[in-house]
Amino acid sequence: MADTSTSGRPSAAQRRILAPLALAQFICSFAGSNMNVMINDISEDLDTTVQGVQVAITIFLLVMAALMIPGGKLTDRYGRKRCFLAGLVIYGIGALLSAVAPGLGVLILGNSILEGVGTALLIPPVYILTTLLFTDMASRARAFGTIMALGGIGAAAGPLIGGLITSWISWRAAFVFQALVIALIIVLSRHLDDPLPPDPTRTFDTVGAVLSAAGLVLVVMGILAADDNVWLMIALLAVGALTLLWFFRHVRALEAAGKEPLLSTSLFRDRTSNLGLVTQNVQWLLLMGSSFTVAAYLQVVRGYDAIETGVVFTAATLGLLATSLAAERLAKRWPQRTLITAGFVVTIAGIVVLISMVNSFPSAWAFAPGLLLLGLGLGVMLTPSVNVVQSSFPEEQQGEISGLSRSVSNLGSSLGTAVAGTILVAGLTTSAYAAAMIALAAVGLIGLAAAVFLPGTPATRA
Repeated sequence: MADTSTSGRPSAAQRRILAPLALAQFICSFAGSNMNVMINDISEDLDTTVQGVQVAITIFLLVMAALMIPGGKLTDRYGRKRCFLAGLVIYGIGALLSAVAPGLGVLILGNSILEGVGTALLIPPVYILTTLLFTDMASRARAFGTIMALGGIGAAAGPLIGGLITSWISWRAAFVFQALVIALIIVLSRHLDDPLPPDPTRTFDTVGAVLSAAGLVLVVMGILAADDNVWLMIALLAVGALTLLWFFRHVRALEAAGKEPLLSTSLFRDRTSNLGLVTQNVQWLLLMGSSFTVAAYLQVVRGYDAIETGVVFTAATLGLLATSLAAERLAKRWPQRTLITAGFVVTIAGIVVLISMVNSFPSAWAFAPGLLLLGLGLGVMLTPSVNVVQSSFPEEQQGEISGLSRSVSNLGSSLGTAVAGTILVAGLTTSAYAAAMIALAAVGLIGLAAAVFLPGTPATRA
């Protein structure tokens, strides 16, 4: 296990390890949001619609959510570094395929499927390795702060970076950019050592993996079907819920037989972790839902191009960057519950400002105050939410909880795009924009309630 310096700061070895891990989180978050500013360009080039692009974005996020738990479990059997590198290679192939896509189908295969599968393999090792290498709360908060900062920047700055690349070159070049970053991460990963040996004898619950993935896919697809067919929506949601129930019964049956399931039910017996997972889900739902809603509104309703839309999101990027990078100092001064609660309050306030300012002022600058608050609020709470969950379990369960944690977060991302996108795409008017943002604020209140009920813990000390 890598060591820390006597001052408590990361050693040179840990800093070298953090570089590829943080960049990996950056590029995966970037992939989830940069397409938001390419809606018009992609739909025109590939002869599809705004809804078609929304489906591609949602499927990418959904594949990540559906496969993150199996991806986390595979790290125990094949090793964290091996899964990390395999995920990078699959992701890179998907990015290159997306760059040359002749139609929406190939784009979905490359971006939504291959990049989604790659992400599900490479992201759990990021959080497992960080938890194992940083053993005290202060250094772990610092490490997660760096990772979550780059992840948040990837999500918040994705529209700006994607907009610049799309305007200067082409939307296809944005996928080449992703492939180049992946190549850089692979090079940097030569310093990466797995602190725990893989265990090839560990069994893998294939039935559980299929059931959990199918259940999550059906639920989100049901939400996507809301604007087309209400009865189809109800049917998909019902079948999805039954499939997830079947999954949990399957898990309990394996445990009763003394066998190892895909996901241990013990993960859901920790109240602190359960509440932390709820806050994670809602945080990413708010981030991706508001990002898609604002980007689609600016391009489709107001006619902004990709770079103009990206520039508007700079306010959110700056806010998120400022508070994420301050994660260590904030963790030393304030309890994690306080940080998460404050983050939700500021984020919901940002959504309210976005609704009121945009309806009152026609200028693009009217979006800046709300997006800044949104970024500040999310940056404050992303790191402590991860810390709350990961720190609730011992080393031997880090593979499981990391997969579950990332699955819950990415499910929030896909639900955010699906819920807000479904409301917005149904009307594509100022009223639909307001309705989508109000729906996001309402969900934000659920996250705030979960944060309030987190147990109080003292601020961390170095």
